[in-house]
Amino acid sequence: MHAPLLAIFDSPSDIVIVLLVVVLLFGANQLPKLARSLGSAQREFKKGIEEGEAQANAKASQAKAVPEQSGPGTPE
Repeated sequence: MHAPLLAIFDSPSDIVIVLLVVVLLFGANQLPKLARSLGSAQREFKKGIEEGEAQANAKASQAKAVPEQSGPGTPE
């Protein structure tokens, strides 16, 4: 299992320090734009994962639907 992202911080003060550094680096005006872009990237990633799983499931069900055919060198 994967640990939650916030589990890497030892105390709440670590989170506050990281947030302050982010505000200093990007500025308060840029944070909403940054959050929107991260959210849209996460949605696109999840959409890609779901599409890949759907394709894999379709391929697996198609393989189950087609019975194996015996070739010329295999006994029946």
